[in-house]
Order: sequence, then structure tokens, then C-alpha cells
Amino acid sequence: MESGNMTLVDRKLKILQAIINDFISTAQPVGSRTIAKKYDLGISSATIRNEMADLEELGYLVQPHTSAGRIPSDLAYRLYVDSLMSKYELKNNQKKIVSELLLQKIVEIDDVIKNTSKILSQITSLTTLSLSPQFKRSKIKNIKLVQVDSDKVLLILVSNSGIVKNVILRISNVSQEVLNRISNLLQEKLRGQTITKLDDEIVEAIKSELIEYSSSIDSIIPKLWSTFSDLDDSNVYLDGITNIFSLPEYTDISKAKKFISIIEKKDLMYELLRNDRNDDICIRIGCENEIEEIKDCSIVTATYRLNGRVIGKVGVIGPTRMDYSKVVA
Repeated sequence: MESGNMTLVDRKLKILQAIINDFISTAQPVGSRTIAKKYDLGISSATIRNEMADLEELGYLVQPHTSAGRIPSDLAYRLYVDSLMSKYELKNNQKKIVSELLLQKIVEIDDVIKNTSKILSQITSLTTLSLSPQFKRSKIKNIKLVQVDSDKVLLILVSNSGIVKNVILRISNVSQEVLNRISNLLQEKLRGQTITKLDDEIVEAIKSELIEYSSSIDSIIPKLWSTFSDLDDSNVYLDGITNIFSLPEYTDISKAKKFISIIEKKDLMYELLRNDRNDDICIRIGCENEIEEIKDCSIVTATYRLNGRVIGKVGVIGPTRMDYSKVVA
């Protein structure tokens, strides 16, 4: 018996939602009989079949060559994530995984990001991508130069976004006393600034205050400049790459290898994450992705902030039938 109070648009949307939910969980093309049996929509298989034909004509369903059933199109997933998706609550055991991994004693923000990637890949069973903060854009909180050997000096940089960088510099014949004086002045001049602010003016100011150590400063500064320019920007971390082998979409090994070869191109992934909008959550579905090789994938990214400022991104990449609700949660 047909439901009298369900409008035609409502009916189409309910059928489309049922098809998407079914395809997300089974990865099998969906037929009208399956929807009639599994989902209590109060409408007949024949009506569902007619509505599915309309949905196909409207571009929301696609018929794979080898099947009588239908699968959702990218357009359908876009409608789903914008309007139809129900809110997902993390299960207690998932919350436990999150808290255990994040409550470990962590010193550097890079470790937080790596752990977050690991959590995401465990909970979603997909591949995760994350972009660490850009050190050059971070403001300096602390600078220390520590002698560790007769010809080695450890440079410790701490940023206000929690990034810690430790770099060994090859510097000979400089006492710890000189290093302390230089690092104190560097900190005084650069605190609250980005490392790009280290320029000739600051160097000359330091030299004028430490005239007797001018030659030591001349040997240290070029190494600092070189180190600062190498302290690049962001790292892209990947986790759960092999998770794709458990997905029916990637039972074809050549397809799986192609996917892995693309996401392991870190410069490509860096551009992909960097160019994403600074929304809290951004979902790019299939053909919305600019990179040709991942147009049958979806990417869900989130920004993370420190004091209201975006400092990095974390995201999940997988087939377009990924469980968007769970990933977003």
C-alpha cells in the first residue's frame, strides 16, 4: 500500500537515502526489490523501480555495465552529505581509542598529528592524510643553542604553535657561554616573530652588542640562515595506506597500486590539502577532486586551530561510498 502522506519529492529522497546507505555498507549495486525488502518505506517494489528510473534520469543513480542494480552518482553523494546524512555518534570503544592515543605524553605537535592520523585510520579503516603546521609561519617562542660536542651545537626552536625543532649544527670552537649570549639575543630580537625575520639588521644588532664575539657570530649565523631555510613548511603524514586492500573497490591489485602511488606523492597531497578551504569540515566527492587519478575517491578534511588560527589539516581519503557520517564524526 502506498503511503498517502509522503510527497513525491520525499519519496524520491527516502529511496535515494536507502540506496546510498545500502551501497555504503555492501558495495553492491542496489535493486528495487532489495530496497522494498530491507527498508520499510511503505511503498511497493514497482513504485520504487519507477522512482529509481526517475532518479537515474535526474543523474542521481548510475547503472554499472555488469549489473541490473544501480549505484549512487557523485551528485547523489553531494545531496546526501549536504541534506540527507544522519549524525553519527562515536561508539564508546572508539572514544576509548581516541582518548588513549591522545592522552599519551606528547611533547611535539607533530606527534599529536601522527597520533590523530593513526586514530582516524583505525576508526574509519581508510587512509588518512595530515598536514603539519608550517614552521616558517609560526612565531618563535624560544631559541636555545647548546654545545653537545667540540664541533656540534644543538639548535632548539620552539614555536607558539607547539612545534619543536631540534637541529645539529657543525660549529667548532665556541663556548657554551658565547652560545648562551647569542641565543639570548636571538630570542630577544625574534620572540613573537617568524624565523623569516632573521635579517642583516638583526645580525648587525647582535654583533654590535657582542663585539668581542663577532667572529663566532659570523660562523654561526650563516648556518642558522641555512637551517631556517631548510625548516620547511609542512610535512604530509600518511597512515593506513594498506587499508585499501580490504575494500572491494581495490581487489584489483593494479588499481590498488595506482592509488598508493598517487597518495605517496607527498608534494601532490600537500597541494591538495593546502588548497582546501579553511572550513572546519570540507568534503570533496569524486569528480570534485582536481587530480584525475582520484576522481573515484572522496576526501574529507578538517582544519585544526591554535588560538583561532588555522595551523594544519587532517583528512581521510577513500572510495566515494565511504561512510561520510562516521568519517565526519
